[in-house]
Amino acid sequence: MAKLAIIKTQPTSSSVEDFINSIADEQKRKDSHVVLKLMEKAMKEKPKMWGSSMIGFGNVRYKSPATGREVDWFKIGFSPRKANLSLHLVDLKRHADALKKLGKYKTGAGCLYINKLEDIDIKVLEKMIVAAAK
Repeated sequence: MAKLAIIKTQPTSSSVEDFINSIADEQKRKDSHVVLKLMEKAMKEKPKMWGSSMIGFGNVRYKSPATGREVDWFKIGFSPRKANLSLHLVDLKRHADALKKLGKYKTGAGCLYINKLEDIDIKVLEKMIVAAAK
């Protein structure tokens, strides 16, 4: 049986709104509000801060296919980083068709990196968020 790993990034009681409003870059702040609204609409619930800089919706127990290790994590979420918006939409492979139409982005391990929302098709992103929320 897999062991539940306790990870450093945990949900906190910090205000998501205060966090987003504290983002110095105006464009990133505006984009973060848009992503927040899309995710709230898709998940039909309020977000929580995870650690100091991640905004997460829902709770899932994620099992690493590589190690079998399990962690409690959010279902979908994002983090407004200095370089880009990092969106966590679970399995990016299932969004392969949508990604072809999305626009300018990069991907990492389960993350979608977008510099600014004007670089992408927001309608495609919204569909991806809705699919990830299911």
